[in-house]
Formats: sequence, C-alpha cells, structure tokens
Amino acid sequence: MVHTPIRLLIAASGTGGHLFPAIALAEHLSDYQIEWLGVPSRLETQLVPKQYRLHTIAVEGFQQGFGISSLGILVKLIGSILEVRKLLRQGKFQGVFTTGGYIAGPAVIAARSLGLPVILHESNALPGKVTRFFGPWCSAVAVGFEVASQYLPRVTTIYTNTPVRSQFLEEGIEATLNLPIPEGVPLIVVFGGSQGAVAVNKLVRQSANAWFDAGAWVVHLTGDKDPEAESLKHSQYICLPFYDNMAALLQRANLAISRAGAGSVTELAVCGTPAILIPYPFAAEDHQTYNAEVFTSVGAAIMFKQSELTAQILQTQVLDLLHNPEELRHMGEKAKAIAVPDSAQKLAQLVREVVER
Repeated sequence: MVHTPIRLLIAASGTGGHLFPAIALAEHLSDYQIEWLGVPSRLETQLVPKQYRLHTIAVEGFQQGFGISSLGILVKLIGSILEVRKLLRQGKFQGVFTTGGYIAGPAVIAARSLGLPVILHESNALPGKVTRFFGPWCSAVAVGFEVASQYLPRVTTIYTNTPVRSQFLEEGIEATLNLPIPEGVPLIVVFGGSQGAVAVNKLVRQSANAWFDAGAWVVHLTGDKDPEAESLKHSQYICLPFYDNMAALLQRANLAISRAGAGSVTELAVCGTPAILIPYPFAAEDHQTYNAEVFTSVGAAIMFKQSELTAQILQTQVLDLLHNPEELRHMGEKAKAIAVPDSAQKLAQLVREVVER
C-alpha cells in the first residue's frame, strides 16, 4: 500500500520574523508535502526554499481603519479568500499553518470554510490584531512568549517559543564565520532585522569611533535602504547590507545592538548574546517594546526607546559594557536561560496532533 504524505499549506509572508519560524517548522515536517502561500514581491520570493512550491495572492492589511481606500483592499481580500479556497480544495490539503500577519486572514477563513484545521503561531509578546481576531477561529494557537496568552483571553494557547533555523542550534557554528575578525577582540554586531534600521545605523556610525579606540570591532548589517551605508570607513569596521551566517556571527558576538522583532530576539536568546535593544517605534501597537521587555525583565538585555536615545548615550552604554565583561557574561547567560532550543520540534508535534487528529 502506497503511503500518501499529508499535504500542508504554510501561509507566511513579509518579514524574516514571519518566514524563518515557518521555514524552521517545515524542516521538521520533512515527511509532509508542504506548499507555501505568500504575496508577490515580498521576502518569501527570496527566502522560501526551492523545495516548497510558492503560491501568491494579492492581499494587504487595513492599516488605517476603514475608508474609501479600504474598499479596494476589501475586494482584494474577498478575491484572495476565494483563491485560497480553490487552492486548498484542488490541492487536497489537509491543514493550514500560519505565522499571522495579513496573509493569515484569507488563509484562516478559506480553510475553516472547508472544515480544515488551522494552526497559528504568534511570535510576539503582544499578539497582532490578526491573531487576536482570528485566534478563536483556529484549531490551535501557539505562542512565542508565555506573556502573550494574557492578551488572548478567548483562546487556549500552547507555549512553544519561536523556532529558529537549524544552523542556530549547531555546535561550533562560530568556526564557519568567514569574516576577517581577529581572535579575542571584542565584537559588536549591529542589525535591524530583515528590514534594516536606518535610524539605528546613523546612531552607530556616530558612536563607533570610541568603540574602535577601546579595541572593539563592529560588524554592521545595514539593510539595503540606507543611502549612507558606506559613509564610515575603518579597519575595525565591516559593513554589509546582510549576512547569511547570522548564527555564527551572533555566537561570536560579545554584544548585539538590535531591533526587537520576535525573530531577532529569539535568535539572540538561542545564541546567548547580550543585547542593547532599540524597538522599532512604528511597529504595529509598539509590539517590539513588549518583546524587549521580556528580555530586560530577566536582565538579558538593555532597552532604549529610539526617541530618547542619542549617539552619546549609546556610545557610553556600549563602552560601559565593554569594560565590564562579567556583566556581559551574565546577560548572555540570562538570555540563554529563556531560549527553547527544541521549539521547532514542539511546534511540529502540535501540527501533527492537530492535522492528523
């Protein structure tokens, strides 16, 4: 008798924070036949591995409430629900997994209209509007932070933490770091998540010379939207738009300066990297601040609001930490203590229980 693999549609789109956990989950469902649902011209067109067939739909979020412009969005939403419904039916899918965001709406509605189970994973400490609205419709809702459950009173949640890509869990991955950084020097890694962070980049460039004088090296991942990305030159400064071996880089780092997207802070925790977190001030409902507070509450990170942070404050804070390696070590240990290395396995087990029920 030929065994037919279970068919699962993953709906994850837009940012690394939505995509990387879904990719990590897919790696642990290798016996499933997985296809992907995304949006044209978003990051998934680059990041989703080639072994997963990518379907795209035209859908966008209601950012400013309802108005005349919302009518077009609503029409697109209805059309996308019908598209996904047709895809699920024709593809004989047996379930849907989503990481939230506005692509989750049509995926959840279409799946539930066909009686298919839906598993939603919410990585942020403050669940997004889509999760809060559609959570009760789903068969299971997993959360990346335990505190998220208090914002979902109508939903029974399962705490799995947030999966990271497999390379973050490899022993000795630091040895694969192919950047010309001398052994033993303090290393500061600056990154703004998959979107970059122009405001943080500017503060870092204004502060960095004092760090160089203190013997530190800086690897600065600027993203691809910073017109001044190449303006700082120094022998201890490596500037790149992106770097694909983040696991090795964060394991090597003595300190990270970062936004506080759920994916970024989860990777920091798994690597035990102490951090200065600067939440993106325009994130929906300021959710990055809630993520950062989970880390500051246990002493794993220091947080600054972007509006209150100057180059002088950042420069001084980093120097204080560089001169106190014992404090950095303690911060790293506290970060590691809140990591859940087997998160992907836990989430995969939940998907199996729900879909195969």
